[in-house]
Formats: sequence, structure tokens, C-alpha cells
Amino acid sequence: MSKSASTQAPPPDDGEIVELDLSTEMRTSFLEYAYSVIYARALPDARDGLKPVQRRILFQMDRMGLRPDRPHVKCSRVVGDVMGRLHPHGDVAIYEALVRQAQPFTMRLPLVDGHGNFGSLDDGPAAARYTEARLAASALALTADIDEDTVDFSPNYDYTLTEPGVLPAAFPNLLVNGASGIAVGMATNMPPHNLVEVVAAARHLLEHPEATLEDLMALVPGPDLPAGGVVVGLDGIREAYRTGRGKFLTRATAHIESIGPRRKGIVFTELPYLVGPEKVIARIKDAVASKKLQGVTDVNDLTDRKNGTRLVVGVKNGYNPEAVLAQLYRHTPLEDSFGINNVCLVEGQPRTLGLRGLLEVFLRHRTEVVTRRTRFRLERRRERAHLVDGLLIAILDIDEVIAVIRSSQDAEAARTRLQQVFDLTEVQAAYILELQLRRLTRYSVIELEKEKEELAREIGRLEAVLADEALLRDVVSRELAAVAEEFGTPRRTVLLESSGEDVVGAAQVSDRAEAGGGPGSAPRHQAVALTAGSTQVPLTVPDVPCQVLLSATGLVARTSGPEPVARTGARRPHDALTSQVPATTRGTVGAVTDTGRLVLMDVVSVPEVERTGEAPSLAGCAPVHQLVDTASGEKVVGLVPVGPAQTDPVVLVTAQGVVKRVRPGDEPRNGQTWGVISLSEGDRVVCATTAADSDFLALVSSDAQLLRFQAARVRPQGRGAAGMAGISLRPGARVVFGGAVPEELVAEAVVVTVAGAGQTLPGTGGGSVKVTPLDRYPAKGRATAGVRTHRFLHGEHELVLAWVGVAPVRAVRSGGRPTPLPEPDERRDGSGTQPDSPVTGVG
Repeated sequence: MSKSASTQAPPPDDGEIVELDLSTEMRTSFLEYAYSVIYARALPDARDGLKPVQRRILFQMDRMGLRPDRPHVKCSRVVGDVMGRLHPHGDVAIYEALVRQAQPFTMRLPLVDGHGNFGSLDDGPAAARYTEARLAASALALTADIDEDTVDFSPNYDYTLTEPGVLPAAFPNLLVNGASGIAVGMATNMPPHNLVEVVAAARHLLEHPEATLEDLMALVPGPDLPAGGVVVGLDGIREAYRTGRGKFLTRATAHIESIGPRRKGIVFTELPYLVGPEKVIARIKDAVASKKLQGVTDVNDLTDRKNGTRLVVGVKNGYNPEAVLAQLYRHTPLEDSFGINNVCLVEGQPRTLGLRGLLEVFLRHRTEVVTRRTRFRLERRRERAHLVDGLLIAILDIDEVIAVIRSSQDAEAARTRLQQVFDLTEVQAAYILELQLRRLTRYSVIELEKEKEELAREIGRLEAVLADEALLRDVVSRELAAVAEEFGTPRRTVLLESSGEDVVGAAQVSDRAEAGGGPGSAPRHQAVALTAGSTQVPLTVPDVPCQVLLSATGLVARTSGPEPVARTGARRPHDALTSQVPATTRGTVGAVTDTGRLVLMDVVSVPEVERTGEAPSLAGCAPVHQLVDTASGEKVVGLVPVGPAQTDPVVLVTAQGVVKRVRPGDEPRNGQTWGVISLSEGDRVVCATTAADSDFLALVSSDAQLLRFQAARVRPQGRGAAGMAGISLRPGARVVFGGAVPEELVAEAVVVTVAGAGQTLPGTGGGSVKVTPLDRYPAKGRATAGVRTHRFLHGEHELVLAWVGVAPVRAVRSGGRPTPLPEPDERRDGSGTQPDSPVTGVG
């Protein structure tokens, strides 16, 4: 084409070719296309917060009568009606817009009530022929009063129908539900907000037009995302509320919990805005494969409809879950950024608005809607009052009215004569002619007089609203409050000023919104978020000294520090300790079972408890059988240190009176188990501890005999040895306890014995309990019978429980709750006393 050709050539006749300048034509066509995209497709209107396609969907569904109290209809029908009547574009685009308005994870206040598969964050919706929809109750607030001349209508694309240029919008939909769209040369991206907070700010601005941005942000502190989560960094939000552009970080809500007997896990219950679990899982796997993410064993999506979002990330033993969480935030979409760009149409022009600007545009629109609606209703009531006046005149002389009508040639003559005879207007005369005779009764006069009074009051009220701007603003404010009260929901997103600091909780926001004015108080939702603060958390658990504890009720825990747990008088649940082994957090200890096996246990997998003063509370620890692989019926009888640093041999005592000292040897690889004693048939280990040569060993039998001798009399043996005779037992007797006491602490040690009937279990009978100092029992030779330690009362036949150790001693009953013991009895062979409750464990 020639570049010199004029674009102003007259329209061509059929078959005539007109040469156009290419650059001019391209420029003109592009501008027309850009104009169409900006104004008719991509950008929302600041007044109702809707794009044209969204507005047409809601309007057409309202015209189809698809209200919340009506059945759902196929989405294909809705899409077809919208496309054929109002929106001259493809059905795919219309259906996508319909689906978005029904997705609760996209919209803070969904406008469409969908039935069927409307998709998820990771999957698209089903086809329109399979899904059904109707308007949500909140959408009725957008279309309410649309037939009362509240907004302007314009012809549709083929000039056969009319459609609204904007909806009446009873709440700030653009702020509440947000928007996103890409036009030509510009784009919009707005986050959702809490309805109650936005309405509170709008009402405050309506009452105080001079309110500052800080005043409004006191009521709207930040976005409120549909999926909850955490917003980190409010500086970007403040900038967006001031200029219309800004940025903030969204972070998943997480907490750390035990996901197995030996493992910790990070559980995510809320994800960032528009981030799906499948996307997160894929990124976690990629980060682990590329070595960017360490300490993660697996990731499972346990999300369901009943419990909501639940994404579980397993943490390797030896890694700090808090540090792994910080890595997850850094390398996966569990922490994502959101760029705010508040571009919208204002009086047909694209503009970038801050918080105050968006509220002002909405309030101007809502004020105009209420004004036009008031005028419309005033005119209708005046018309009705005019007709009621005519009816009252006619009813006063009904006979003459009937005579005039009967004597007239036709309806036109009757109308004219009624106007002349009764001084009626044409409208009044026409209305009288159309009335049914049954309305012209004496009872109707009472109704008409009452209606006339009500109309007069209503007309006076409407005229007052139009005449007084303060009354008009009050109407707008009360209607906003009513919407917030009906559709308001709790704040879901927690706001953080910065990482790990200055939490703006939901309750605070609710109080602010409530203080901002009136009904629609924000709900009390307490969101909990685990955040990685500014303090650097080491990725792996440091290898520091600790103490591994085993309680009398079979619970295991560790407490930090190289010092042993002090023997104090504190009484706490589960504080009766039967084993205490020094170790390091990344080391191992041995758990000896009653079958003669030693099983290695990783210390890092043992739950850590804090020391409260001198004594730790073992609440929150784990049963030892969950951390040690044991067979059915196999029981852990004690913990022992392992490894080359261990100098004192391990002492094992069996039920048949055998005693053995053994050195387990160098520590094998983790998870290995091996035997430490060869047991006779029917025998089992009842005690495992460590003892130096100078320590005293104490064995107590079920027939109330106690034997004390030095450990040096038992020479150490190999793992496969069967041990040697420790105590001589009578027929039918068995050893119920064996332990070691340092020579220098014998004077502080005590013997606790619990008697009971034969074949009873500890804690199931009401037997007597006796506490006696250990030094009252003389030392004897190994393999002797010892001395008597407890005289049985009537109904008692044997000892069901015994313990020897350094005082003070602790006893527990069922459930690990502490129970008092009697005062020490100096008689070594005396009888016991009845306890307050049955004793199940001593330590």
C-alpha cells in the first residue's frame, strides 16, 4: 500500500479498492482494541467493583430469577443467556467469570452459589453442562433496587435490550472481593478485604469526611485473604493505601507437632492467597532434589472437606523444625509476594486509587443510588396518594358515579364526564373506571383512609431525606451496617508488622472495626501462625549435653544440661524417675528389655522437656515403646549409656536371682540391637543400671528378702554369658527389684516395699507400704538369702513392688499421679501401712 494514500477517502463502492496508510491504520485499530479491552473487558468499575462480564452475569441471573430461594440451574443455560442477550464474546470467557465468582478460595464474599465441581487452586472446574448455579445472598445486595431507577441503563450490543452500566452495589465490592485483570498497557491486582472492616471505614468516612488515611487504616489495617494465612510487612500495604501501589508478603499458617513416635512435622493449615497444595508439593520436591532444602523427609496432603487444609511436611531427626520452616518459606510458595495495583475505572477513565479514593468513589455512587431510589419512591407514593384521593371522592357518592358510567356511550365519554362531574384528573378517572366493583365497599373506605395517612407519612419522610444531606448520609450508613451485620465474617488473616514482630491479631482488628461504628461487629477469630523470626535458628539440633529420663510409668524424655536432675521435693505428674542417663542430643542410649536385648535409641528423637526449677515435669513426653522397637509383650526395664566413653559396666538382674555385669562394647550403627545376657527358660530381666566396683548392689525378692553386697563381687562378663547367682531364692519366689547405690550414698538410701496378695499386679490391691533406711540392712555375701525386709499382714502374701535408691523417694499411682508415702520405719522387718491410694511405681 502507498504510505501517501489518504485515510479520509470516501467509503468505497462494491468492488472498489481503497488504499490506506498502514501505520495510520495499525495505530487506529490498536487504539480501538486497547480502548475496548480497557473499558469493556479487563478493568473493574470502582463503583460496584465488577467487570462488564461479571456485571452482566449477575444482572442476567437476577432477571432469570435465580435467587437463593430458587433451585439451581445448569451453568450452560446461564452462559447461553448472558452470551445471547448481553455479552458478545465466547462462552468459555463467560463461564470462567461465572466460576470465579463462585469460588470461596478466590472471593472473600462469593457472589454465586455453585453446585458441583467449581474447581480448586490446582484443578479447573467441570464443564458448564455438569455444574449448576444460582445467585448467592450477597449478590442480592449488589442488584437490590435496580428496578427503582437507581442506575442508568444502556442498549445491549444489538440494541434489542437494555443493561445497567453499573449495579446499585450496597457494599464496597471492589475492596471486599478484590480484582485482577490485564488490559493493554495497564493491569489491576487488588487483594480482598474483610467486609466488616471496610464497611466500618466507609461509615467513618461518611460521618467524618476530613478523616485521614491513618484514621481509615485503624479500621482497615490490611487485606483479609479468603484462605487466611499471614501477611508479613505492613509498610507495603500502607504505601498501597496511600498511592494505590504496593507490595506485601503472604505466608502460610503452620504449627509443629509430632507426626509419629520419633518424628516431628510441620503442619500447614492455611496457604497463601491463590496457592494450591499441589504447587507447594511440587516446589518442595524440586527444592529437595536440588539440595536447596534440607531436613525434609516427606510431604503429604491430608486436606479434606471436614478438616480443611492440612499439608504435613516431615522433618528429619536432628533438624530444627523452626529452621526447616524458614527454608520452606524461602524456597517454596509457602511464602509468596502480592503486588497491589489499584487500577479501576472512575467515570469511564482508568485511575489508580488508594484506600481513601476507593471509599470516596463508592460512597458517591451509593449516595447517588439512594438519592435516585428515594426520588423514585417519592414519585410512586405521590402517584398512589393522588389515586387514593380520587377513590375517596368517588366512594363518597358511589351511586352517582355508577349512574354517570352507565349513562355514558363509551369509556372515553365516561372518563370525560367523571372528570367534569367530580373534578377528577384524567389519571384518577381512568383508574376508577378500571376498578372492580367489589373494591367500592364501605370497608374499603377505612382501608383507603389508613393508606392515605401512611402515604402522607412516607412522603414526608422521603422529602425530608432529599432535603437534608445529613439524613441521606444516615440512610446510607444504616444500610451499610445492615449489610455488614448480615454478611460479615471473622477476619481470617493475621497481620505482622515485620517477620515475627508486632502481630495484629484478629481480635484487635475486630475491636477496631466495632469501634468504627455500629452493627456488623467483627467476629472473634483467633488465628495462630508460626513464623520464623529475625533470630537465626540453626538448621540441625546442636550436639550438646543432656539427660535422658525414664519414668516409673514408662515415659521417656530428655532435658538439657550436663547436670543430673536434682533430687528435690517437688511433686509433679510423672516425676518418679527410674532411670537417668547422661548423653548428648545427637548421641544414643541403650534401652534394655526384659528379654535381655539392648536396643539403641536416638536421643534426638526423644521429646525434650524443660526443667521447672530443679525438677522437670515429664508431661508431654512419649511412651518408651514408641521410640524402641519391641516385640509384643516385651518391656523396657531400664536405660543405660553406651559407647566407648562408658566406663562402668551395665548391671542386669533377672527374676530368677541371676546378676550380671557386662560391657556392651563400642556403639554400633544406629538402630542396631543385640543381646546382653543369655536367659534361662522362663527367666526375664527385671532391672538394668550401671555400677562401679565400689557400688553396692541391692536385690529384693517377692518373699520380702533383701540382699546387699558390693558390685566388685560380680566380675564383668561378655555379652553371651548367662551371669552368676545373685540371691538365693526359696521355691516360688522371684526377684522384684535390683539396683545399685553408690557406697558414699548408702546412708541416704531407702528401701520401699509394697506388699499384696498373691498373683496381684502393682496398684490393683490394697497392700501395705513400708519405707526403711538401707543402712539398717547389713551387707551379706553374694548368692545368699539376705535378710527380711517386710512383715506381711493378714491377706498379704508377697511383695508386688520394691525399690532401693537415694532419698527422697517418689511414688505414683495410676496415670502417673503422685501419691504420698509413709514416714520411714527404722524396723527392717516391720509391717507396712496402708497408703492413700494404690502405688503403681516408685522412683
